[in-house]
This record gives sequence, structure tokens and C-alpha cells, in this order.
Amino acid sequence: MRKTIILAAVAALTSTAAMAQQNNFNYSVDRFADIEVLRYQVPEFDNLSLNQKKMVYYLTQAALQGRDILFDQNCKYNLLVRQTLEAVYTGYTGDRTSKDFQGLELYLKQVWFGNGIHHHYGMDKFVPQFSQAFFDAQVRALPADKLPLCSKSGVANVDELLTVLDRVIFDPAFLAKRVNQADGEDLILTSANNLYEGVTQKEVEDYFNALKDPNDPTPISYGLNTKVVKRDGKVVEEPYKVGGLYSRAIVNIVYWLQQAANVAENDAQRAYISKLIEFYITGSLKTFDEYSILWAEETKSDIDFINGFIESYGDPLGMTGSWESIVNFRNNKASHRTQLVSENAQWFEDHSPVDSRFKKKNVKGVSAKVITAAILAGDSYPSTPIGINLPNSNWIRAQHGSKSVSLENITDAYDEVAKGNGFNEEFAYSAAEVEMMRNHLAIADKLHTDLHECLGHASGQLLPGVDPDALKAYGSTLEEGRADLFALYYLADPKLVELGIFTDPDTYKAEYYKYLMNGLMTQLTRIEPGKNIEESHMRNRKFISEWVLEKGKKEKVVELVKRKGKTYVKVNNYPRLRELFGELLAEVQRIKSEGDFEAGRQLVEKYGVKVDPKLHAEVLKRYQGLNISPYKGFVNPLYTPVYDTNGNIIDVKISYNENYVDQMLRYSRDYSPLTK
Repeated sequence: MRKTIILAAVAALTSTAAMAQQNNFNYSVDRFADIEVLRYQVPEFDNLSLNQKKMVYYLTQAALQGRDILFDQNCKYNLLVRQTLEAVYTGYTGDRTSKDFQGLELYLKQVWFGNGIHHHYGMDKFVPQFSQAFFDAQVRALPADKLPLCSKSGVANVDELLTVLDRVIFDPAFLAKRVNQADGEDLILTSANNLYEGVTQKEVEDYFNALKDPNDPTPISYGLNTKVVKRDGKVVEEPYKVGGLYSRAIVNIVYWLQQAANVAENDAQRAYISKLIEFYITGSLKTFDEYSILWAEETKSDIDFINGFIESYGDPLGMTGSWESIVNFRNNKASHRTQLVSENAQWFEDHSPVDSRFKKKNVKGVSAKVITAAILAGDSYPSTPIGINLPNSNWIRAQHGSKSVSLENITDAYDEVAKGNGFNEEFAYSAAEVEMMRNHLAIADKLHTDLHECLGHASGQLLPGVDPDALKAYGSTLEEGRADLFALYYLADPKLVELGIFTDPDTYKAEYYKYLMNGLMTQLTRIEPGKNIEESHMRNRKFISEWVLEKGKKEKVVELVKRKGKTYVKVNNYPRLRELFGELLAEVQRIKSEGDFEAGRQLVEKYGVKVDPKLHAEVLKRYQGLNISPYKGFVNPLYTPVYDTNGNIIDVKISYNENYVDQMLRYSRDYSPLTK
């Protein structure tokens, strides 16, 4: 499955970032709380054909029409909160330098970035830095037509609105965590997302278990596009489709997809767009599988996109897909690297250190390319992945293959703002590690993403009869760990030198060191004091790093050492470290292939969740001195069609001058079908 989400480390060897520096492109847009908002460039857009530009434009419109869906999926009150805050923000006539107004502006920026009232990564509810009295007074001062007062919103007057919002915003115990992963708790009842209503975790699991046929070789992705509720005492699914939930937004998405189909690059691309439209109209997951197969097998077109209910990180049970979209086009020059990897997929599968029972005998349809992102939307905006591998369905991947992409213009933006920030100098063990990362991490990091997405997620197979959802709440963490381990293991393989991807056989060491430094220490900069690790990608990096630290302890393969009161990661034996990665890969693949829930639970809970409070405090103190935002995201470029006198599009212009606040307010004004 899935996404690669990391903090990129250094600039690419040849990149759009270098061009941007020459052109004085301003990457940084805004900074608040623990966030820095960036811009990204879309190089070569002007060199696309007119039909390709039109297709990108139509697909960006389809992408932006889904924004409200994600807000509502994340929490049932998010749209009410956003509308009300925006009305207060734009209508406020008082002192905008006051503490209360500044606090409200900060909170609104956080809500925009998190697509709701919870942190996009940590899942905890934001704490308002403005008073309830100030908020209530400003809401009461607004004209009624500026507030979400209607039967659709569930509130008919300002008193009812404030009764709801005062609790949502100011009560820290109410809807405290969007996705709860705490072991032993009812993950449905304790999660604030809007994917379930009136049901318990056991009821949901029993409902889907009754639907599944363990002998079905081509199971649908149960629950992917539905809200599970209890009606008249019975558990039922309410589908996201035209005429169902989110219909007003989906109708608009369908319209723009139809426009895109009219300018498709080939019949195969037109076919998968038409099948996606059919899925949106019917809500049928069989149709979604048909679309996924057509999409995975179409590899010739330059323009491509994802659009729909895809990744399930927002669901504590890992079933319902959060709505997202990314529109992109192929970076032909950079794709040579990923093509070399995908063309040798069978070799990598055959030489994997996992049990032969779990290997694919015939790896099919693994395609990979480097892409230029043109728009980010839904669950991929403002925070976005740098790599994607889809479809997620295990049987489709096995029988029809998968597509892997690396978003190189996004990594270039990350790399550019990371230059000279002093991060590696502060946390690396010595100048030797800093120099190693400076010389090799650019290519090693990109190869890790390529191997993770292209081969890691595409590798391995389930044993017959194993439920794809058998690992439940631990499924996403273990799948991301499996893909990371596959990539880490093969980064050190001489095959990469043989293929001409690496020229120095020690290149892999830069990624090994950065990975362990991050997994054991520096990713803790994203965790609040006293908190455990909740997010799937962070858990997977931690359980891998902690496991190899423990298993290699006697041999001192990896150590945490102290020097002048500071803790550092020290790697003493890189070849042995690779062997440990291979051993853990074999075990995680076994867990997935056999559906061994208990072994998976123990692995994640023992190594991936708990935080050492002393080390955490030290890391936070050291990081604070660097004045770096631990989370980054993006504003999108603006695409403007140019028309002739007959109303035909004759060109599409791209611009980068929109700031964060203006973009968010424009999106709320122009792309809010669920609030109208």
C-alpha cells in the first residue's frame, strides 16, 4: 500500500531545486505552530501539449472538488468549525494583533492544514489559543447569513451552533483523538473520525467477517467507500457515491473526470477514467477493482492521477479509504532509475531473504516512474507523500501488477529548504556521518523510496485463505515496515552497482545511518512530551530501528552512545546491520503471509510504541535550538485556462504567487459543495 512519507534530507544531484535557486524561486510560504508551508515547482508543464495541459487542468478541478469530503470524513463537525472560523476571520473588524485574534488565526491555519480539528500526523485535537468568550462574542456579532445555519448543518440558530462548537473546540476530552490505536481499547468508540456511527469495534468486525468468503480468490476491499452505522438496531453500510453520501461533491468530481476523458491520451486511459466514473456512480467495489486493474495496466500515457477513497490510515481498523487525489505527469529523464528497478523485479523477489512459500513465483506488471506532481488534494494536501504504490488490493497486485511513483519535484522542494539547517550536524555521531550523508544521501534516499514503493509493497504473497485484513489495526504499520525493510535490505545489494544505479558500493550506508537516527531519535521531535507513538509510518520506523538495536546488542552492531551529555546513534557493523534487516523482513513477511495477528501486535507494541521520556526530552531540547519546523506541507500552483472568443481553451497558464491563507480561503469559496 501505499505512501512513503518522510523528511527528505538533502538536495538532489540534478534537480528543479537548483533551477529554482537560480530563478530566486521562494519555496517557503508560511510558518506557524509546528508547520512550515512550502511551494513546489512544476517543471516542464509549459512543454506539455495543449490536450495534455487541458487534461491536467480538468483533473485538478476534479481533485479540488473532493476537499470537503476529507474534512467530513475526519470528523463530523469539521465543516461547521471551518465555516464558522473563516466567517469570523474574514469578518473581524477589531484589533488583529490582539492575543485572541492571533490565537484564532493560528487555530484556523492548523484546521486548514490538518483538514480538521486534529493534527494531521499526531491525531490529537488542537488546543485553541483564544478564549471561549472571545469566540462566542465574534460568532454572535456575525450576520446570520455568514454562518452555517441550516437543516443540513444540524443547527438552526447561533445558540445551537455555539452549543456544538464550544464543546468541539474547547472541551479537551471531547473527540480527543481522530484515530486511536491504543492496544486493548475499542478503537471505534475512542476515535473521533466520521467513518462509523453508533457501532462498536466488535460489531464492525463481526459485520465484515460475516460478509467475507475465506475461499474468495478476488475479494473486494470491504468497507473502502462506506460509512458503517447502526439503523434500527442493524449494522449497515452507507456508500459514498452519486445519490449517496457526499453526492454533491462526487457529482462535481464526475463532471470534471468526464471532461478529462474527452482529452485522454489513449483509449486505455479513457477506459480507466470511464470505469472510475462508473464506480463513483454505482459505489460498487467490484467496479472499483475493475478500474484498479485498468489503471495498473495502463503505463503508456504521460499524464496520470489518483482520485478516490484510497488509503486507510484514517481508519483505526484500516478499512475505509480517505478521499485524496494527486495529478501528475511523467518525468522521463529521472524515470530511467525506476525503470531499471522495475525491470528486475523478479530478480529481487527471487533473492529476497524470506521463506520461499511467501514469494511470488511470477511477479507481474510492476511499473515504476518518477513523476512531477501538478496538484495535491484531499488526504495528500497540504501534507503529501513522496512515493506511492497502488493498487492496494493484494490479489490485483499479484495478478495484474501495480504502479509505483516517486514525486521528485516534491522531494526537491523538501531538499531545498533543508540545506544548511544544521540538523545532521546536531544529531549525527561525527563529522564522518555528516560527510557521508552529504555525499550519498541524495541518491540513497531516492533509491530507498523507489525500492519501498516499486518492489517492497509489490513483493510477497498471502497464503491461500488468509484474510487481507487479518492484521487489523496493525496492518498499515506492518505493511509499511515490510516495504521499508525490503528497501533497506536491497540498498546494500551489489545488484544496484551492477545495474549502474550506484557507483560507490558504500552508498547505502548513508541511508542506513539516517534511517536509524530517525527511527531511534529524531522522529521524536514530532511527538509531544508524555505521548506514545501513534502514526503508522513512525511506528514502523521505530519498531525496525529498536529491533535491530536490541538484536545486535551483543555484537554492538548499533549503539546509542553518550558524548558531552548528548545521545548519538553509532553504527559499527553495516554488513551485519543488513543481515538483521533481512532477518526482520523474513519475520514481518511471515506475519503478513500467515495473517499472524498476535505476532504482529507483539512486534509493534514492544518495539514501535513506547517512548523513552529522558531521550525524548533531550531530543526536543536539541531540536528546538535549530529552529526547524518538524512538519512541512504545500500550497498548490494555480492553473488558469486561456479561452478564445468561442469559449475554447487555447492554453493553460500556471502561477505560483498564491499564499497559504489566500489559497485556503479560495478553496473554501470555490470548492465547497458539501457546505452549500
